[in-house]
Amino acid sequence: MLKAVKVRLYPTIEQQESLARSFGCARWYWNYALNACIQHYGQTGKSLKMSEYKGLLPQLKVEYPWLKQDCYSSVLQCVAINLDKAYKNFFDGRAKFPKFKSKFDKQSIQYPQSVTVVGEKLKIPKIGEVKAIFHRVFNGIIRTVTISKTATDKYFASILVEVECSDNKLGGDQILGIDLGLKDFAIVHDGEEFTKYSNPKHLKRHEKNLARKQKKFARKVKGSKSRQKQKKLVAKVHERVSNSRQDFLHKLSRKLVNESQIIVVENLHIKGMVRNRKLSKSISDVGWGMFVNFLDYKLKHKDGQLVEIGRFFPSSKTCSCCGHVVDELPLDVREWDCPNCKSHHDRDGNASQNIRAEGIRILSMDGGNPVLAESRRSKSNKPQGGKAFVDETGSLHRPVRAV
Repeated sequence: MLKAVKVRLYPTIEQQESLARSFGCARWYWNYALNACIQHYGQTGKSLKMSEYKGLLPQLKVEYPWLKQDCYSSVLQCVAINLDKAYKNFFDGRAKFPKFKSKFDKQSIQYPQSVTVVGEKLKIPKIGEVKAIFHRVFNGIIRTVTISKTATDKYFASILVEVECSDNKLGGDQILGIDLGLKDFAIVHDGEEFTKYSNPKHLKRHEKNLARKQKKFARKVKGSKSRQKQKKLVAKVHERVSNSRQDFLHKLSRKLVNESQIIVVENLHIKGMVRNRKLSKSISDVGWGMFVNFLDYKLKHKDGQLVEIGRFFPSSKTCSCCGHVVDELPLDVREWDCPNCKSHHDRDGNASQNIRAEGIRILSMDGGNPVLAESRRSKSNKPQGGKAFVDETGSLHRPVRAV
């Protein structure tokens, strides 16, 4: 099983300069190879194979000696592999067309080998031993290490480790139905009652501060040092919003996964929903897609399962008591009475109960026990390995103290 651990790095000034040169070499080769692919396609109408622009590396190192001096050779080879993956994702419809990289954006390089952990440091080729904060001990074979630098000049290392599979079946065995919303972030039904978790509205708490700093940034002269400093201040606000959102989603998803074995959610068309100009900012800020991804990998880690029902299932308009479906139910109606059985429903609580019932119905179609039936089907149809589980490390700037 592959497991990813993200740690914070604290390089010295000399190591930061070495990393900057490595970032620059990888970025230059990415842009060079991407430009070669675009020109080759324009001239021949065919895609340039990875072996061709990867084979240009020996000649490029002769023409540009700094490619060999400042950057580890395997890093440039990883750039070619990643560019080939980007093209495949584009042609398969999973991503947009690859873009040229800029030195003003986030920087990253990947080491497929030769990176080791030495005590409390990470030994990187041509960089040296970099101070790192390891929040927990992990045992396994290091596959790849990705070094990244954020817009706020913070350094991180994402370590992909191959570990032995362990039996992680601790926790609850409930089946939960979750209805995601904006007023309340999640309404969870466990079969007996529903619980509402309010929406923290992370961006709204920082909007005034962000607007003030963005206004100062817009008034700065382009290319000046003061503009670069103000850009970093704006990036820090965005980073604070992102960190608070991920902290909330990680804690809530961990709580729900510990209580359950199966979680049922709706397959929401988020890309289409953000086209609503009145709700686009709120939908983007709430982080539904990220929350579902967190639930998915955490459930797989404990041999649980995430079930997604169809996005057109009328969960809100269906009576959970008799199954009657009303014709219309506007968004401003938060409570309603069923015209058939006269039952009184909370809109979101009723939806979460219907989502849970629909998930159980889908699973029970392959046998009597939905848990066993679906686990047998997933083991026979899905390939093992290949996808990494993210390790929750908590704060990335403070070490964990032994109790």
